[in-house]
Amino acid sequence: MLKQSLTEIFERDLKKLQAEILLYNDENDLWTVKNNISNSAGNLCLHLVGNLNHFVGAVLGNTGFVRDRDSEFTLKNIPRKQLVDNIDKLIETVKNTLSRLPDADLGKEYPEEKHGEKITTDFMLLHLLTHFNYHLGQINYHRRLLT
Repeated sequence: MLKQSLTEIFERDLKKLQAEILLYNDENDLWTVKNNISNSAGNLCLHLVGNLNHFVGAVLGNTGFVRDRDSEFTLKNIPRKQLVDNIDKLIETVKNTLSRLPDADLGKEYPEEKHGEKITTDFMLLHLLTHFNYHLGQINYHRRLLT
């Protein structure tokens, strides 16, 4: 039950991320940083995609994805279409990974420590979801400030 709910919420919220990216009137605004805002929407999108591709795709799904976290915050001017396409691919990665994950594994130890602590897989997935939505809210706020 939890796994199905997580899958549905990840897919729903990844589609919200796509919608936010597509709502920018000017594609260049995706990369704008103003005032005390330290990250652009484009970089936050790259960060969210990299984060889930690593922690869900690579760690749980053995996709072979290799994360370059620094580039998530330093790359600029990636075309909007590429961002949206990367989110589409991530939706499939998350759905495929979670569908193959045995329900019993949710209560097992997650394969990587989080900030030096051992946690369960279900805790990690919930953490990833809240982290995702924190940054999704930042993107929404960023877009509304600029439009």
